[in-house]
Amino acid sequence: MAKFLLEKMASALQSPVDYTLFDVQKQAHALKDWIGKSLEIKFSGDMFCLACAKKINKSFNQGYCYPCFVNDPACSPCVIRPELCQAHLGLGRDVAWEEQYHNQPHIVYLANSSHIKVGITRANNTHTRWIDQGASEAMAICQVPNRYLAGCVEVALKAHFPDKTAWQKMLKNTPSKENLLETAKTLPACLPLDLQEYLVPNFEVLRIDYPVLQYPEKIKSVNLDNTPNYQGELMGIKGQYLLFADGSVLNIRKHGGYVVEVIGFGS
Repeated sequence: MAKFLLEKMASALQSPVDYTLFDVQKQAHALKDWIGKSLEIKFSGDMFCLACAKKINKSFNQGYCYPCFVNDPACSPCVIRPELCQAHLGLGRDVAWEEQYHNQPHIVYLANSSHIKVGITRANNTHTRWIDQGASEAMAICQVPNRYLAGCVEVALKAHFPDKTAWQKMLKNTPSKENLLETAKTLPACLPLDLQEYLVPNFEVLRIDYPVLQYPEKIKSVNLDNTPNYQGELMGIKGQYLLFADGSVLNIRKHGGYVVEVIGFGS
């Protein structure tokens, strides 16, 4: 048995992806060791803000208290809408934080998880971002010097590509059959001239394999607020979801700040 203050699972690009979860003692647990086992996940009823660590009764934005949701730079509107970012102007909720995370080179990418979608992330965070979204394949299409410009590119491309993942289709492992490289040929016509200069010179598709023994045919989302005790056989991990044999899926990131115990029952 181990106790966890849930946060986003750490991941490493291997074949398959290697996932790690840290318990309250900061001990790392290799989640590949859980796959194929029956697990009991017990929510204690306690939640803590991931920013200020205060005990909370309600979570905002996947793990924050309301004051941190309003004031913490990780919850700024430009996290969701990067075209609003002002880090390149020396502005933001926390200028030092903005400089470290947003006034940095960013990648605009196309990813195929449920369909081909557009997204952005820091240039040093591409693999993690693609894994978190459960992408089966992805490729960088533009590199820009800051988050604001990445947002401008994304806004232009959203007229041609969606920016959301159909998470249920992603978890069933039924990505689009569209060809990313063929799709990339249309990009110059999708961008205004002043943004075309940021297109990368060569497109390279990265294919990602996940540690899954069996994908679900029907999906039932587990909400720990409504189901504080859940038991099932873990069949795999994709994106930030645990996939169980009965079709239940648990979104770890959605439950950020929840205190749970995980009990294993052999192989």
